[in-house]
Amino acid sequence: MAKEDQMPIVEVNADRNYKVVIGSGVLDQVASSLDRRDYMKALIIHPSSVTDIAKRVGKHLEDADIEVSYFVHPDGEAGKTVEVLTEAWRAAGDNHLGRRDLIVGVGGGATTDLAGFTAATWLRGVSVLQVPTTLLGMVDAAVGGKTGINTVHGKNLAGSFYSPIAVVADIDVLATLPDAEFRAGMGEVIKCGFIHDKSISDLVAEEGPISKSSLHLIQLVTKAVKVKAKVVSSDLKESGVREILNYGHTLAHAIEKLENYEVRHGDAVAIGIVFAAHVAEELGVGSRAWRLEQESVLVKQGLPTSWHCENFDTLLDVMGSDKKVRAGQVRMVLTSNSGCTAVRIVQPEELRLAAIAMGVIDA
Repeated sequence: MAKEDQMPIVEVNADRNYKVVIGSGVLDQVASSLDRRDYMKALIIHPSSVTDIAKRVGKHLEDADIEVSYFVHPDGEAGKTVEVLTEAWRAAGDNHLGRRDLIVGVGGGATTDLAGFTAATWLRGVSVLQVPTTLLGMVDAAVGGKTGINTVHGKNLAGSFYSPIAVVADIDVLATLPDAEFRAGMGEVIKCGFIHDKSISDLVAEEGPISKSSLHLIQLVTKAVKVKAKVVSSDLKESGVREILNYGHTLAHAIEKLENYEVRHGDAVAIGIVFAAHVAEELGVGSRAWRLEQESVLVKQGLPTSWHCENFDTLLDVMGSDKKVRAGQVRMVLTSNSGCTAVRIVQPEELRLAAIAMGVIDA
C-alpha cells in the first residue's frame, strides 16, 4: 500500500478533469481511481512484455466486480498500426464491450496511444484508464489526452484528443524496464525542464545521471507531469501554448520515421532538442552558451546528441509531413533560455545550415 506522502496527485483540467496518481506501490489504486462504480466490463490492452503487470491490474478490477478481458498487441511502434487497431476493435466487439464499459491501457507510450484511440473510436467513445509502465509513458504519452496510430506518411498522423478518466503511474514497475528505455524516457523529462521548469534540468545537471533507483525519481516524474498538466489544461487541442511540448520533436519524428522506428522516442527527442538549439542559434533566437548548456544536461544523462542523414532533401520532405507544418512551412518550437519558448517558421536554408552545423548532414 502506498504511503500518502509518497503518492503525489496531479490534477489535469481538460475536456474531462482527471487525476494522475504517482508514487511507489500505487498500482493498487487502479480500482479506486475509477470515476464510476458501475463499470461491468474492462478490456485491458497491453504488450506481452508487461503481461504480469496487466494481470495485476486485472485482479484489482476483478476484485471490484468488473469482468476483465485482455488484448495483447505487438510491442513498441509495431503496435500502432491500422491492422492492430482493427484487431483491438475486434477484441472489444468479441467481448461485448458496451458504451458504459472501460478500456485500460497497460504499457508504454505506444500502448497508451493505441488504447486511447481504441477507446475514442469504439462506440464513438468509451472510458479509458491509463496505467503507463515506462518512464516515457508516465511523463508524456499517458498524460494529455493525445491518442493515435502511425501511418505510412508519419507518426501519430491518425488520432484524436481524448482524455482518460485517470492515470496511475507506479514507479515500482520501472524496476524491470531496460536501462536504455529508462534513459530514453529521461529525454522527455529533461525537455520539460528546458521549456518550463528549470528545477528539472538543474536537478539532472547536479545529480545526474538519474537512475531507476534514484531518490529523486518520484519528484522528477511529478514535476514533469505538472508541466504537461499545466500546458494541457490551458490548451487541450494544441491550438496555442501546447505546441511547446513539441520541443525537439520536429527532427525527432523525422528520425523515427527514417530509422523505421528503431530509435527510441526519448533518444530522438534528445537529438531533436540539440537540433532545435542549433536552429535557434542560427536564427539569433538562442545563444551558443544556451545550446551548450542543453547539450551538457543531455550528455550527463547519457542521451544521444547527434545523428547523420545522407540526404537533406529526404529529411526535409519527412519534416514537411509533420503535424506542425502549416501551408507547407516547417514550424519549430525554439527556446532562448529555460522557460522562454517561441514557435517560429523556419526556412529550408535555415534548416540546412543548422543541420550542417550540428553534423546532421555534410556541408
